[in-house]
Amino acid sequence: MTVTPASFIKGTVSLAAGMGVTLKSFFQPVVTSQYPREVLEITPRFRGHIKLLASPENPLENMCIACGICVRNCPSGSIKKVDGEKREGEKRKRVTVYMLDFTTCSQCGICVESCPSKAIGFSGDFNIAGLKREDFYFDLVKEFDKRKKAS
Repeated sequence: MTVTPASFIKGTVSLAAGMGVTLKSFFQPVVTSQYPREVLEITPRFRGHIKLLASPENPLENMCIACGICVRNCPSGSIKKVDGEKREGEKRKRVTVYMLDFTTCSQCGICVESCPSKAIGFSGDFNIAGLKREDFYFDLVKEFDKRKKAS
C-alpha cells in the first residue's frame, strides 16, 4: 500500500481538525444531567397532562363547574367523564369526577382553551411512569385533593 504525500497531508490535516474538535469539547462545561438524581428545571410552557386549577378566591376549591364542554371538544376522546353536583346554598355545580385517559391525550390544549371557567391548566409533571395502562388514567378531582393536602 503506497501513500502519496498529498493524501498523507490531507489525512494529517483531517486528524488535526478532529483532535481540535475533541479538545474544544473537553474544556467546555458538562451539559449532561444525571437523571433521576439531578432534575432540571422545566420551562414554564411545558405541557404535561391537564390538571384542575384552584380558585383565586378560595385555593381549597377548584374552579370546574362540570359543564362538560371539555369532554365534547376533546378531539382524541381522552376526557372520559366529567360529573358534578349542585349542593344546597351554592350557586354553581361542583365537579365530583373528572376522568382523564392520558394514554390517548395529544396535549393539544383545546380543553384548556375551551373551558369557560378557566378551570383547567397544564401540569408540570414530566416523569410519569407506570407498568400498566391503568396507571395513566387520572381522576383529576382526587389529584387536586392530593395537591391541596400536600400544600
